[in-house]
Amino acid sequence: MGRVTTTLAIANQKGGVAKTTTVASLGAALAELGQRVLLVDLDPQACLTFSLGIDPEDLELSVHHVLTKGLAPGEAVIATEDGVDLLPATIELARAEADLLTRTGREHVLKMALEDLAAGEAGGHDWVLLDCPPSLGVLTVAALTAADGVLIPLQCETLSHRGVGQLLDTVHDVRRFTNRGLEVWGVLPTLYDGRTNHARAVLDNISETYELEVIEPPIPKSIRFAEAPAAGRSILSTARSNRGANAYRDVAANLLERAGRST
Repeated sequence: MGRVTTTLAIANQKGGVAKTTTVASLGAALAELGQRVLLVDLDPQACLTFSLGIDPEDLELSVHHVLTKGLAPGEAVIATEDGVDLLPATIELARAEADLLTRTGREHVLKMALEDLAAGEAGGHDWVLLDCPPSLGVLTVAALTAADGVLIPLQCETLSHRGVGQLLDTVHDVRRFTNRGLEVWGVLPTLYDGRTNHARAVLDNISETYELEVIEPPIPKSIRFAEAPAAGRSILSTARSNRGANAYRDVAANLLERAGRST
């Protein structure tokens, strides 16, 4: 019998909120805790793929072929140096949105692919983290349909949470039509500057306005996050004792507890 898998969509249609950094760092942190992790890059910009040391231009097979060509997902999965598996993206994924628009059951295409992967792989994965594109289009809806929960990375600035309501509307629609079990796990404060009252006020405002749980601890601002992708590794490898790396370790431990897993 395969493992019980927790699938988490990391979503926010606003760019620049450290979404990809969160996927890579949480994946590495969960792997450190002994979990088998699959990361899925659903962004045509392929930032997650690049940040894990893989040049998208060198890839012949990617998540695009899985979603639109019926490729068995196991044929595109790559093992990375960070100890996580990756279903990579290339710029071809930009066409997938249009390709899927006219397809019956398009919302379920990722869910079915992940089910096929779990069925065909010895042991399966404990966690699947979905790096959603910065939009509320077909790929994000497919990710939410495939997920058990959604985690919303959020920069603690006034304008950054204007899109949260739209995302929650999409989550509501997905719950109604394609995934009744989808839960919002909460918001994860990123690029956080604890020295300012403004950051804490924005966080409190979001918690109250949308009645969302705030995942602790906040992820602090650090130049080390910008340096890590150039090395093709997560910050947990490039700056092991950095405050940001340790914050993601703490968040990973909290997510394990939320999912009812022990380390």
